[in-house]
Amino acid sequence: MAQLLNKYFHKIIEIDGVRCSVVEEKVTPERKEFLQKLLEHNGFEVKIVENPDGTYTVAVTDILFNTVYYVYERRLKTFEGDIVSVDYWLQWTDKGKKYGEPDYYWELYKVLKQKKQEQNN
Repeated sequence: MAQLLNKYFHKIIEIDGVRCSVVEEKVTPERKEFLQKLLEHNGFEVKIVENPDGTYTVAVTDILFNTVYYVYERRLKTFEGDIVSVDYWLQWTDKGKKYGEPDYYWELYKVLKQKKQEQNN
């Protein structure tokens, strides 16, 4: 099962002498394949480490990569060219978001921002 995005933090490890940003740790072989293909599709060089318990650590050689930023800032694209949403990243859906299509995260952000402005007035 995919990890939730709020559990991510920026962690750097060294793989084969190369410093890498960890994308996810302790993932299944299926999740590893999904992440590897998606990240390579988005232009990242992916490094994989097999853990002793049979799980995998997925990392990229871009040490500035941070999962939370890349997903919430809509920087990643699906294979169909749509935006990688949180649901897509977590493999809860197989469809990304189209440009201009409402996204619950950004809609909530707008509502909260408006309420904060109203409180300040």
